[in-house]
Amino acid sequence: MPPKTKEKGTKAGAQKKKRNAGADVEAESMHRLALLEKEVLQDRLALQRDEARRAKASEDQLKQRIKDLEAELEGARSEGKAIYAEMSHQCRSLQEAMQTRTRKLEEEVKGLREQLELCQREAEAAQREAKQALGERDQTLAQLRAHVADMEAKYEEILHDSLDQLLAKLRATPCQAQGAAPPVWTQPPGSLKP
Repeated sequence: MPPKTKEKGTKAGAQKKKRNAGADVEAESMHRLALLEKEVLQDRLALQRDEARRAKASEDQLKQRIKDLEAELEGARSEGKAIYAEMSHQCRSLQEAMQTRTRKLEEEVKGLREQLELCQREAEAAQREAKQALGERDQTLAQLRAHVADMEAKYEEILHDSLDQLLAKLRATPCQAQGAAPPVWTQPPGSLKP
């Protein structure tokens, strides 16, 4: 019987070993599973770190791009303000120049209108004077013509009177005593001019 007990002990030991071996296998499996889970978690962690690094790099790039765009926008705003200021200055300068030119032209037009009015008044006065001078000349000419006609009539009368006296003297001269006929001068009245 002792061998039986021995067998029993062997069986119990074998069973213990089997149990220990099963526990070892289970522990090893658990250990391997834990290692695999650890590796999976490490891989996941590495992936997440890579993603986080890439996200951080992308965020930094986006922040830099935003900074660049803001700087570009600020530059564009400054340039726009400078252009607006320059255009406003040019516009004011043009308006001032236009106002100055307009004032000068208005003054020139005013001066020319005054000159025109003066010239028109002078022309009207000259026309009146010329008309008056022509009237006076016509009146003087009429008076002179009347005077000339009057003088012609007087000269003609004087001439006729002188001729008549001369004829009377000639008739009374010794030619009559000799019997010769005196010459008779007959001219129509008004045919002699002074």
